[in-house]
Amino acid sequence: MSIKGVFQIDNWDFKSESVLAELPEKDLELLTANKTEQIYKKGEIIFREGGFPSGIFYVITGKVKKYKLDKDSKEQIIYVANTGELLGYHAILSEDRYPDCAAALEESRIAFIPKEDFLETLNQSKVLSRRLLKTLSHEFAVLANSLSLFAQKSVRERLAVQLIVLREKYKVNFEAGMPVEINMSRDDLASLVGTARENVVRVLSEFKEDKILETKGRKIIVLDVTKLIKIADYK
Repeated sequence: MSIKGVFQIDNWDFKSESVLAELPEKDLELLTANKTEQIYKKGEIIFREGGFPSGIFYVITGKVKKYKLDKDSKEQIIYVANTGELLGYHAILSEDRYPDCAAALEESRIAFIPKEDFLETLNQSKVLSRRLLKTLSHEFAVLANSLSLFAQKSVRERLAVQLIVLREKYKVNFEAGMPVEINMSRDDLASLVGTARENVVRVLSEFKEDKILETKGRKIIVLDVTKLIKIADYK
């Protein structure tokens, strides 16, 4: 089922895929003149926190996790980027190092656009600069929602929210009535929710008992998204 109208999914999506969509041909040609592509295996690092940016990344296919590492090298996933989204441009715009890490959640094809081409296109394209400004403003709102979620919601509610969001991200060639398989390790899901792995396993078992979802190995299939939305209790 569609969740539009019952859950504000846009509040959890950076929407950076809209930045390059239908960009004027001359701008796109300038931006991608020296573009290269690479296949990243699951778990392979795309960039590391503290590194100096040499360009931006565009997810052609696959999914990428953005995360921070604590002093014990434990991951805290901030965001899951989907096909069509941009990565790494914040550091270039701020003339700073990467503020976080990025790694492939699954085998992904990633395009790399050199910093010089990105900045030149940005200087010449009003469309691109306007879209980036809008996207950055929206990302700030999404991160504010995430902070509010961690501060105010229980693990059960946070997991419900993230499963709703991931269900939308894992829709591939989706048609009404088709099952959506969320293929994510319990460790990554716990990192995204901000809790211990055993807590995620426990709550997932409760959701299974309530016929909200089923699991096939590590894959999670949401059976009743309406119940998840009620549990999430997010307005």
